[in-house]
Amino acid sequence: MVKLGQRLHTLRLQRKLTLEQVAAEIKIRSSFLAAIERSEYNKLPSPAYAQGFVHNYASYLGLSRAEITALFKREFDEKRAYKVLPDSLVKTKEFPLQRMRIQQSLMFFVVILILVVGYLFMQYRAAFLPPSLAITTPKTDSTTSQEITVTGKADSNATVTINDQPVAVSSAGEFSKQITLFPGNATISVKATNRFGKVTSIQRNIVVH
Repeated sequence: MVKLGQRLHTLRLQRKLTLEQVAAEIKIRSSFLAAIERSEYNKLPSPAYAQGFVHNYASYLGLSRAEITALFKREFDEKRAYKVLPDSLVKTKEFPLQRMRIQQSLMFFVVILILVVGYLFMQYRAAFLPPSLAITTPKTDSTTSQEITVTGKADSNATVTINDQPVAVSSAGEFSKQITLFPGNATISVKATNRFGKVTSIQRNIVVH
């Protein structure tokens, strides 16, 4: 009795086609087509896939739907390809796509969660961390004249004071203020305060001549 797989194998050779050529045409892996030709249906992903692959392959080679259905049902009933395997293994073959979708959904959820937490931290980090502050000039223990310009950088939304006097801060966080000091040893105190009351303070000890 001629098997469906043998019939397909013969038709393919008569048309001088390779498995790879057929696979490229009907978008089914050549390894699956080879399994169909050997009637090894248990090597296909599932019974539903087996039936669909066989119909597509046989139709491509010119068999009628009635002939395909008759041969396939007879052969499938005789071999009971998926019944010779334990049910647990068959089910494992049937659900890899579902497992992959669950894993992808879980990964997507984790990424979204990380982004949300990161966003919230960036928005409210001022509630937990003091504002950044750096003084560019003058340097510690430097000697300067009575008229001196204090420059630096802080968080753009922080309030900055120099010796308790408010200073304008640019959108980039930069500030600059000219102050007058008395001759001798002097201390410049710079403070940055955010809206949650967190304070960063830096002092510069200089010599004024």
